Amino acid sequence: MGVLLLAALAMPAAASAQSFSLEEVLSAPFPDGLVAAAEAEVIAWVSNEEGARNVWIARGPEWVGEAVTDLSEDDGQSVGGLELAADGSWIVYTRGDGGNRDDWAAAPALPVDGAERTRWLHHLTGPDAGSRVELDQWGTISPDGSRIAWSSGGRIRVAPFRGVAPDPDSGTVVARPRRGASQLRWSPDGRRIAFVSNREAHAFVGVAEADGSGFRFLDPYVTRDGQPTWSPDGTRLAFQRRWLTPTLPFEPLRTEDIPWRIMVAEVESGEVQELFAAEPGAGSRFTGVVGGTQMWWTQDDHVVFPWEAGGWRRLWSVPAAGGQRRLWSVPAAGGQPTLLLDGDHVVQHATLAADGRTMVFDANRGDIDRKHLWSVRADGSGRTAWTQGDGIEWAPVPLASGAVAFLGSGARTPARPFVLDGPGERRHAPRGPIPSSFPEDELVTPEAVVFPATDGMSIHGQLFLPPGLRAGDRAPALLFLHGGSRRQMLLGFHNRGYYHNAYAMNQWLASKGYVVLAVNYRSGIGYGLDFREAEAYGATGGSEVRDVIGAALYLASREDVDPQKIGLWGGSYGGYLTAHGLAQAPELFAAGVDVHGVHDWNEGIHNFRRDYVPELMPDFSELAFESSPLFHIDRWEDPVLLIHGDDDRNVKFSETVTLAKELTIRGVPHDVLVLPDEVHGFLMHRSWLRVYEATGAWFDRWMGPGGR
Repeated sequence: MGVLLLAALAMPAAASAQSFSLEEVLSAPFPDGLVAAAEAEVIAWVSNEEGARNVWIARGPEWVGEAVTDLSEDDGQSVGGLELAADGSWIVYTRGDGGNRDDWAAAPALPVDGAERTRWLHHLTGPDAGSRVELDQWGTISPDGSRIAWSSGGRIRVAPFRGVAPDPDSGTVVARPRRGASQLRWSPDGRRIAFVSNREAHAFVGVAEADGSGFRFLDPYVTRDGQPTWSPDGTRLAFQRRWLTPTLPFEPLRTEDIPWRIMVAEVESGEVQELFAAEPGAGSRFTGVVGGTQMWWTQDDHVVFPWEAGGWRRLWSVPAAGGQRRLWSVPAAGGQPTLLLDGDHVVQHATLAADGRTMVFDANRGDIDRKHLWSVRADGSGRTAWTQGDGIEWAPVPLASGAVAFLGSGARTPARPFVLDGPGERRHAPRGPIPSSFPEDELVTPEAVVFPATDGMSIHGQLFLPPGLRAGDRAPALLFLHGGSRRQMLLGFHNRGYYHNAYAMNQWLASKGYVVLAVNYRSGIGYGLDFREAEAYGATGGSEVRDVIGAALYLASREDVDPQKIGLWGGSYGGYLTAHGLAQAPELFAAGVDVHGVHDWNEGIHNFRRDYVPELMPDFSELAFESSPLFHIDRWEDPVLLIHGDDDRNVKFSETVTLAKELTIRGVPHDVLVLPDEVHGFLMHRSWLRVYEATGAWFDRWMGPGGR
């Protein structure tokens, strides 16, 4: 069969008992970027409502949400980078995607004059309330709110802050370190600014006097130092010390490294001591939580940090006193680290509460396919579960009052912002009720399943069964493969917008009559270090394919699945595994949809290692190609729909170009949906609709009644 035209997708789909539309299940606003004012009962977030992205705020104690901006178009322009004033009087946000190659900003709506990235300061209170100013320059505000520091042209500058950003070349130059500066952090008393000077293979932590009287580096060494963190009194500075360890381009095993350290400097004297050293083995290579901050210094003089000791990324603390200067071969002399919450779990978001002593975080402790909120004091006392049950809660933001704002969802309820007065207290929903267009009552609750891969590894997944499926019925079935691969699908609407949409899509496919299995394959997160760093994954062997084939065999063994009608779909890394399944196991699959997938690791590796030159690593590059779908292309026979935006910054569009060419040469039935100027995580709501409608129609054509 030759290449099919996309017009064929308009053919009548298989009949189903579908009760809601794709538009309806994607109609709920998606919240992201939740922040809180440090000294006021104000929260803010970005609400993406069918492509129209706006900044919202809510004030306590009523917590009634209101839109700050009034953007109404699905124009593909992102909004993010929220920063609230300590007193809640203004908010800063960025609109428009940043430049990529050739400084081209994404413009998938095809505006005549393209698009630009802009940053705005919007006044929320006072005489200028409701007005906004465009910012040419932004930085970090001093603790008392009177000054702003920023890095521009390699110089760190400080200027008075009066509600508008200064000219980029104004202010007092307080330091000009070679290679510039990043991670600017004011001392609590506003006298100094800590920063990081990145020098490629190594990096220094420096301290600049805010009055411009000088700057210096703290214990300059051959390591990559970073994450400067001030003590509450501003007299000491902790920082992280790591080696830049050369690895193979794919970093196949990340369990062993020269153990990372935490150093503490007395700022006046410059004396530096080693406070903590990770143990060899698991956790010796640092893996952090989501967000820029990876270390917190508490009011009771503890330093808190994530550490993957024991194979799980959890929070630990160590007393900030007691360290001493040590060689790398000698254990740290600081106090023994304390695990703040026991049990196997992964922490994703963490922050320090307003009391300066308590950590608030989300973790999947005791509920591995969901996330809930916890708090614990830095000395390990007061462990408290703030949320429990069948919901999913993430990204907690503590408020000055002791309450916690967060984002949450459920199996049938989309993500929304909430404020919780205390553990088990009543939740406030600032965004209001779920839209009436959203089919909450018609969605199914997925079931957690565990099945074996072909090598026996236990793999977790979420199983969606079509409503009304009767005993004895055999339905067509689909595997969903997430991207990443550092991702985990959950038993409810996801915390990332891309997968919030994918979860809704799986609900829609189930409503059309498909059994859907979302597969959390090896090299994903949520199940510990050994699972994430599985042997021979990705470009070093593609061992995740064993999970894909195991998932198909599990579906084929079910009495409610038609074993002749099993398909698979996914995006990015999920597209890579979709292609692998179709190429390596054509006897198991009937059709697939490959969305912006990687097809040759020797191309894909360039996405995260631009210095990779296959010709300089012949043995590795040969293994990388053998781990790629294109290596198995001669076995490919099943129909596939390829989908890709051609301004993709994560996976080169050429990956789809090459695969389409090879399928054409071999006469494999396929079609291609190209989205001009779209990026990897589609920016326009109508792009999501188009992609998902095409996906559903493709499976209906090849796997519905009358199909293959």
